[in-house]
Amino acid sequence: MKIGIVGTGMVGSASAYAMALLGVGTRIVLVDANPALARAQAQDIAHATPFAATVAIHAGEYGDLEGAAVVIIAAGVNQKPGESRLALLERNVEVFRSVISGVMDAAPGAILLIATNPVDVMTFAAQRLSGLATERVIGSGTILDTARFRSLLGGHLAIAPTSVHAYVLGEHGDSEVPVWSSAMAGSVPIVSFAEQIGRPLDDAARAAIADQVRGAAYTIIEGKGATWYGIGAGLARVVQAIIDDERAVFSVSQVSADIEGISDVALSLPRIVGRDGIIANLMPELDVGERAALKGSAEVIAEYTSKLRF
Repeated sequence: MKIGIVGTGMVGSASAYAMALLGVGTRIVLVDANPALARAQAQDIAHATPFAATVAIHAGEYGDLEGAAVVIIAAGVNQKPGESRLALLERNVEVFRSVISGVMDAAPGAILLIATNPVDVMTFAAQRLSGLATERVIGSGTILDTARFRSLLGGHLAIAPTSVHAYVLGEHGDSEVPVWSSAMAGSVPIVSFAEQIGRPLDDAARAAIADQVRGAAYTIIEGKGATWYGIGAGLARVVQAIIDDERAVFSVSQVSADIEGISDVALSLPRIVGRDGIIANLMPELDVGERAALKGSAEVIAEYTSKLRF
């Protein structure tokens, strides 16, 4: 099955590399405004496939996306010194106007998986520009934040992160909402689990973990300039769930009709993902504080999307 990636910088190339190693799909097509970069990335990743899975990978143009089941969009422009976030968003919307047009002309049946930041706003823009049903435009959202949350909880509890069932909701950004009230370790509420094993999750421990989840990107960016491996693996995992029709649950972003009274906003909730895109949306049980925080997160995103011009 063919997978397309538009934008072959660090995030786009990391997702291609992860898919190639994991054997996600049978053919990956890389498209970039800089064709030489796309060719170089494709060639480099192709040289890894003899050590892993049989996935054909090559560079191409928009027309080569024909028949793609999923197209990852990781294209965008960087913020200029002194440029406002809204001005950056408006420039990225213009980039998306061209990218989405090219993708839709070649692969109108594809599901779009958006990775460009700020991902919730760009997911909203992609849905508006493509005209696709909201379930067919998926933002990577808080999949990475959720992975970080589970990893940190696993470390605190000295258990495998795969045994932790907890989500980060809302914006992929500073207003994100780690959900403690419905978090579980195995089949036990996480706070109870922590008490039983003598590793309590008191207010200070929770605040420290939430700060680490929220600040992880800043720490990585300070050290090496950007994040790409974690999100690349997350994108590969979502693509796998789509093409295999897994109906797996991920905290991904989608344009929603109403979130806590805020209408027409893209943010992350646990959502069931399969071959048709987002099949169903789930709302965890939230306490009063978490509901208020989720509403605040929706308001942050809506403040920007309401100002964009399409």
